Amino acid sequence: MTAPKRLIGLTGTNGAGKGEAAAFFERNGYARLSLSDVLRRELARRGLAATRDNLIRTGNVLRRRYGSGILARRIIKSVRGKSVIDSIRHPREIACLRRQKRFILLAIDAPAALRFERVQRRGRDESVATLDEFIRKEQEEMTDRPEGQQLHRCLKLADRTLVNDSTLAAFHRQLEEFL
Repeated sequence: MTAPKRLIGLTGTNGAGKGEAAAFFERNGYARLSLSDVLRRELARRGLAATRDNLIRTGNVLRRRYGSGILARRIIKSVRGKSVIDSIRHPREIACLRRQKRFILLAIDAPAALRFERVQRRGRDESVATLDEFIRKEQEEMTDRPEGQQLHRCLKLADRTLVNDSTLAAFHRQLEEFL
């Protein structure tokens, strides 16, 4: 029998189901944390709206100023017991989190067209109107700039990848098997 997963990190593409996975783990006794919440607090402190573009820009600024692992270093202070951390988008964040006991990185992905539909349904300010624009913006998260998001590298560093391309019940079954 394997040791229980104490700290689960979530990475993945926009609209793939990271938030749903985090909610699932929360319902199963994990404290829910998000690197995006670190950014939202920073935006609120600066009096800026928490739009996707502002979150990306602010994350890039913080990484440039304080190092690429800054968001993970800040969130680790909040980890108590079993926790799930959402919105990991840089390899240095993963490196920082891997120093924690029993950390495992789970990537969530789904086909682009399905993710675009989900993003449109949830109605947040995503600043995209077409699938092509959605894909273009996603490519901005796949940069190799040290201070930028390096989502493509995070996906490759995952200990396990789940493809969420079916029903919610099927996704929940995958998450149950993961636990």
